[in-house]
Amino acid sequence: MSARQLVARNRRAFHDYHIEERIEAGLQLTGTEVKSLRQGRANINEAYAGEMNGELWLFNAHIPEYPPAGRFNHEPRRPRKLLLKRRELDRLLGAIRRRGYTLVPLQLYFNPRGWAKVELGLALGKKKYDKRAAEREREWQRQKARLLRHRVPAD
Repeated sequence: MSARQLVARNRRAFHDYHIEERIEAGLQLTGTEVKSLRQGRANINEAYAGEMNGELWLFNAHIPEYPPAGRFNHEPRRPRKLLLKRRELDRLLGAIRRRGYTLVPLQLYFNPRGWAKVELGLALGKKKYDKRAAEREREWQRQKARLLRHRVPAD
């Protein structure tokens, strides 16, 4: 395995938040969760990271049950502990508590060593007018590309 094996991406996060910094964190998972992820089955669109007992946890991430596991399966939306170094954890908790940032999962993947990782974005929520401005900018870029593509070259 040479590159990341992407499992899930949260495309909505870039629409709803200004992502200021990206952080890679490990996940504490059970065996059936890993097997389900290896099948490429996960949804992090409604997930967020938050504090519980002085640690960071990933809430509301949906990893479906692994059918062959039968009664030894996991709960699909259970909170999952995020694995970070203490210094990084303290810095992120400080940003969340003091400055009103949100930790949003951007993607869930397996790194080249085969470990499940989640990329978190330290983000500030966008206002409605920010979203409209971003949409106008995207639309203008599309229109500009369309015009340049269909332009007749000058002789």
